[in-house]
Amino acid sequence: MKSIVTGGAGFIGSHLVDKLLDMGHEVIVLDNFSTGRKENLSHVDGGIQLVECDLSVKGDWIKEFNGVDWVFHLASLADIVPSIQNPEGYFRSNVDATFYILEAARHANVKRFVYSASSSCYGVPDQYPTPEESDIRPQYPYALAKRMGEELVEHWAQLYNLPAISLRFFNVYGTRSRTSGTYGAVFGVFLAQKLANKPYTIVGDGNQTRDFTYVTDIVSALIAAAKSNLSNKIYNVGSDTTVSINKIVCLLGGDKVNIPKRPGEPDCTYADISKIKDDLGWMPSISIEEGVEKILKNIDYWKEATIWNPESIADATSDWFKYLDK
Repeated sequence: MKSIVTGGAGFIGSHLVDKLLDMGHEVIVLDNFSTGRKENLSHVDGGIQLVECDLSVKGDWIKEFNGVDWVFHLASLADIVPSIQNPEGYFRSNVDATFYILEAARHANVKRFVYSASSSCYGVPDQYPTPEESDIRPQYPYALAKRMGEELVEHWAQLYNLPAISLRFFNVYGTRSRTSGTYGAVFGVFLAQKLANKPYTIVGDGNQTRDFTYVTDIVSALIAAAKSNLSNKIYNVGSDTTVSINKIVCLLGGDKVNIPKRPGEPDCTYADISKIKDDLGWMPSISIEEGVEKILKNIDYWKEATIWNPESIADATSDWFKYLDK
């Protein structure tokens, strides 16, 4: 088997590369290293083909799709504030690139195409756990661009019979998560603060809950989707529970400080995963306690990450309040 992983030097992508190599696949990674790190693949150096390229522009990278069986499209720009500040970049990365990748996969007659979609498409949902049939309400350009990419995947599956599945990920965490300076996911913020012996910055009262899903569970869902003979399907991928931010702080240990609650953020994220359980036989296996323990064993990974405090967060998220506080 031969597989392509776009964004394979990133957080989820590098874990997927590990799994595919364990399965005996020949693996090609396409990445521009805007957020991915070559260090995430250093342990498999020589065991993969690594192509540095811009997927939002047609180029020689398209030739890599010849003879490929599975394509996993994980490459994208993430985070809320940067997408508000740079909507064009997010459109190019998350929409244009998806179009070119779909076309490359279609013309190469790949056997499976799996798209990493985002639960951010639901915005602030009406129902918890949130099923796939819920209203689509993107609140910011990142969520919109990921949903537009998902619509492209649906259309290519419908019109061109491309065997494709979309997986909507909920609050992925784990080792190798992003350490760049952009203010983003809670675990990256907290782990850098823990290493620096600084208080954790808790948004609001910390009672809001999130469907934290460990990265290896995400990988097993990606593999289950690739092995399936289903097409033009969308599945939520979550942990089957929801955990408060205050509990995360308790598991990590340390002091905390509260910062203002932010507009456009749901008080809860919680995936209804009954559909993927029934159709693909997939189930998450890592509890939040196990996941946090795995992270703490590898916490030095975040030693160069930005250390955020209430003042720097307020400055970085000012556009969040400016545009989302309606």
